[in-house]
Amino acid sequence: MTIGLLLSLLSGRFSVPDPLENSEIAERLAEVGVIVALMGAGLKLNRRPSWSSWSNTWRLLAITMPLSIAATAFLGYWILGLAPAAAVLLGAALAPTDPVLAGDVQVEAPLIDEEDDDSEVRFSLTSEAGLNDGLAFPFTNAAIAMTVAGAAPDAWLAEWLLVDVVFRIAVGAVAGWAIGRLLAAALFRWPASSHLAETSEGVVVLAATLITYSATQLLGGYGFLAVFISAVVIRDSERSHEYHEVLHSFSDQAERLLSALILLAVGVAVGAGALANLGARDALVVAVLILVVRPAAGLLGLTGATTPGAEKMAIAFFGIRGVGSIYYLAHGVNEVDFGSDATRLWSIIGATIVASIFLHGVLASPWMKWLSTREGARP
Repeated sequence: MTIGLLLSLLSGRFSVPDPLENSEIAERLAEVGVIVALMGAGLKLNRRPSWSSWSNTWRLLAITMPLSIAATAFLGYWILGLAPAAAVLLGAALAPTDPVLAGDVQVEAPLIDEEDDDSEVRFSLTSEAGLNDGLAFPFTNAAIAMTVAGAAPDAWLAEWLLVDVVFRIAVGAVAGWAIGRLLAAALFRWPASSHLAETSEGVVVLAATLITYSATQLLGGYGFLAVFISAVVIRDSERSHEYHEVLHSFSDQAERLLSALILLAVGVAVGAGALANLGARDALVVAVLILVVRPAAGLLGLTGATTPGAEKMAIAFFGIRGVGSIYYLAHGVNEVDFGSDATRLWSIIGATIVASIFLHGVLASPWMKWLSTREGARP
């Protein structure tokens, strides 16, 4: 991102980009970046799915995420004066922990000869990022419904609960599991004479990602959710197979390439004046969101968990915002007209992403290193 910022500032040849005019491009680029990152996140988890071992993940999804959306929407409506629908869209876009830019605090790679070796901080942040990107969709759709039908719940709430919450989440989860099982069988079990895992390169992971995502979207479910679940199912099959390393390596390279491209574009946009509409109150709310809302909601969600306090603080603090936020905002403004609030939303979310990248980027490595040292010192 810094390179893009410097290029923009030094060249003087970039015009100020209008996010609203380029929102379709932003949505598609962010969409590809997110689904590739979600597949990579699921493939590198070493902990088997279960209710107890994933307890922190469920807490972050069931408590932290709704609290973050509600607090952000409250600030957007009461402090920034956004329309109710725009405030809900702001909350939905800034709630998910980003799977693309959170590499320094996530699980690093699949372990073939070991199991359940992920640190609690890395595992919780990776699994949260994998699941909450799909679960932010219902709230984005709520903002869209409020724009079309009005803020009064009677006009949209029942259909939203039935279709956007229950049906689409269920389809995404079931499709992800079913497609993951089929892909795992194709990779590791049949045909017996020539398993794909023995004959193919890592590029198969891109095909698996696109198949899962497109099939689930066609069925009306949430493709983000399905991609992550499919990846977890594939990882859980033949756990000791070395092909998991090949899949992860290719996915990681594709993710890094897309991340670099997206961050370059963000840096160019910032240098060209994309944050020009950011006001003083907007900047204050951005700081509150990063330094207060996410940490507080994270700690509330983890209340009662057996995780040590220092690790709870790390999980709560490192709710990195990034490419997923760009996608949800772009998707929302491409679906309906949010009026004058749309331009302001771009500035607020853009500023939040930039602040998160620099703050969390600076602190992630030393904090994670300190936690590793602390864990190693335990008897």
